Amino acid sequence: MPDSRFVLEEMTVKDTWRIFRMIAELVEGFDDLSKIGPAVSIFGTARCKEGDKEYIMAQTIANKLASAGFAVITGGGPGVMEGGNRGAIEAGGTSVGLNIQLPMEQGGNPYQNVSVNFRYFFVRKLMFVKYAQAFVILPGGFGSLDELFEAVTLIQTNKIKRFPMFLVDSEFWNPMLGWLRTHVLTRGFISEDDLDLLQIIDDPDELVEKISWCEKEKCYLKPQGVLLHPESKKSGGNGKH
Repeated sequence: MPDSRFVLEEMTVKDTWRIFRMIAELVEGFDDLSKIGPAVSIFGTARCKEGDKEYIMAQTIANKLASAGFAVITGGGPGVMEGGNRGAIEAGGTSVGLNIQLPMEQGGNPYQNVSVNFRYFFVRKLMFVKYAQAFVILPGGFGSLDELFEAVTLIQTNKIKRFPMFLVDSEFWNPMLGWLRTHVLTRGFISEDDLDLLQIIDDPDELVEKISWCEKEKCYLKPQGVLLHPESKKSGGNGKH
């Protein structure tokens, strides 16, 4: 058995070097992303393929966002992320991939003109939030839900500005909003205003128009955020479907 003192010292040394790796990732991310201008982060499943509706929707939304002057940020992987990066590239826009080292994903997708690699999830998630003026969440699994709820918690607790959050595909998201309303809101665990942070939307043109309006008006600096958009009631924009 190795002496426990030496094991502890070895762990301490390794942890110290991890701190330097974390700092390096933070510095690289800040340096690369500080130049991209107004941006939108797109989240969604890595497990769809080219031609699937989620892929096509991500590609369409990103194309329209890039055409409207926004950089598009994704996780740099396959599925929705690839669709988002591809749509931005095809529109001649800035296509950012925040790539993470995972055993089940072999490298980033080929549709990135700004590519940053991460070992640590928490540093990568910071970049998603720090450099985006809006969040678009397409159907996805644990990773997408994690990113959704982390972003909305940061807004709820006033750690970041009230940036608009759009859940794309009402058929997919309405059951979750219904559960939140029935089982979480009614027990007082969240407020009605918290639910209003999440907007369900299906139309890519309406989505991009709202994001463009919000950036022009700096709606995230106002108490009601994107809900002040004059067209928001037309589509039931606050998730009350």
